[in-house]
Amino acid sequence: MIQNDVRKNSQVANCRNPEDLTINFDTNLRRWFTRNLGVWKSRRQYFFEEEDVLNLDMFIRIESLIKNNDGGNHYRFSWWTEKDNDFFIKKPTYLKEGVIEASLLGHQLHKSSGYLNNESIVSSIRQVDEHEVIFESSYDNWFILEHTRLIDQDRYRSRNIYSWWKDELKIVENHHEIRTDIASP
Repeated sequence: MIQNDVRKNSQVANCRNPEDLTINFDTNLRRWFTRNLGVWKSRRQYFFEEEDVLNLDMFIRIESLIKNNDGGNHYRFSWWTEKDNDFFIKKPTYLKEGVIEASLLGHQLHKSSGYLNNESIVSSIRQVDEHEVIFESSYDNWFILEHTRLIDQDRYRSRNIYSWWKDELKIVENHHEIRTDIASP
């Protein structure tokens, strides 16, 4: 056993190419994020505990940012609404527009903030198949489970989001998203 460890260590010491020692992250996950780049029209339904269903149309832009030397891929998620409806009157903690910057490091997405708070958040990512990933996030007594699936040659996305607060399911969201070329304001 000791001889095997010594042999492995000497092979590493004799390695002439530093890239041979680089840890390669899951390229399938990076490819999945690249397939999401662009502008999406998001038609949303929110099912809040003991309330009527609320509908909302928003736009989401997903951009790739310049890579740093940290080995991760970096993204900017921005969102906005064109119409001001009563959704934001009924739910004033939701933002009509905003920006989140995120870094994909391995199977985690490190976000500069959440959609409902200004604290940084780390989401764990599980890849179901080449078209779907599941994000899991926890903050401020919330546990969020988000399924995002690319459909029909990446022209559509389906997002189902379940939000528990202190172990009680409080919000269920269904988002039907259509890729569009409409530019943000």
